[in-house]
Amino acid sequence: MTFEKKRWVQIAFQFRGSVISTIYQRVICCGIFGLFVTLLYQLKVPVSQPILGTVIPSIVLGLLLVFRTNTAYERFWEGRKCWGSIVNNTRNIARQIWVSIEEVSPKDREAKIAVLNLLVAFAVATKLHLRGETVNQELEELISTSRYYTLKNMNHPPLEIAFWIGDYLQYQHHRNCLNSYQLTSIQELLNNLVDNLGACERILRTPMPLAYSIHLKQLLLLYCFLLPFQMVESLGWWTGLIVGLVSFTLFGIEAIGLEIENPFGYDANDLPLDAICKTMKRNIDDLTSLSPNVRSQELNDMPNISSILGGNRE
Repeated sequence: MTFEKKRWVQIAFQFRGSVISTIYQRVICCGIFGLFVTLLYQLKVPVSQPILGTVIPSIVLGLLLVFRTNTAYERFWEGRKCWGSIVNNTRNIARQIWVSIEEVSPKDREAKIAVLNLLVAFAVATKLHLRGETVNQELEELISTSRYYTLKNMNHPPLEIAFWIGDYLQYQHHRNCLNSYQLTSIQELLNNLVDNLGACERILRTPMPLAYSIHLKQLLLLYCFLLPFQMVESLGWWTGLIVGLVSFTLFGIEAIGLEIENPFGYDANDLPLDAICKTMKRNIDDLTSLSPNVRSQELNDMPNISSILGGNRE
């Protein structure tokens, strides 16, 4: 058996990340009801009603479930794209700040490192904001003490951090350490960060319409409880098991939609926001370990091209 096949089997029987813990009670309830209908049938009670199969066509229920799952996955994927954009914009802002802003005094490098850590703090604050959590120690390690306590009293910490970054850029522009073109370029990237924050908030605060969710749940329950009356004549004592399997499939599809509808939490199927923020922090640490003047020094150390060409002519 190849590694891929072993992995397939391992995933198929994996409990963590599945929706079994969410739906098992409903599945057992449907299975027991199927057994109850079978018992009534065995006692000659006229419970067999195959005509009930036409009450809710399976294709209608299937289309509703597919629409529900697809809509939830679109929200999940849009959230992933937003966080991918946050990572890319953070890297670009950090690179441009580190290379473009001139260091006039020794404190300028400390200020640059501080604002680069603010970029990571923006991502961490966004993560906490989307999870409905307050400012915690994870942010305290990235910003000064005064700013940390300021954030504790703010209603929207990520927006305040974006303001601090923009204020730093304006200050460097006034000091003539950043020209107008560079300022405009970095500010545009900063605007993209705030836009991505807003997109994540839109996903979080725009749930599926309540009427749709209620109607889908009602149809699922109705379908699963009518199913034994359709099957009992042909399946007999197997009715409970088959009804349980069918309900497991249907309730599972609906539960998957609920699971990925809000991708910013701690569930196994949510986005790995903690890992993303740690990766951004490592990227910033790697960047600040480099000297922004190394490349220019290397260019100065290279032989003059015109002298090389002149030497070839001789």
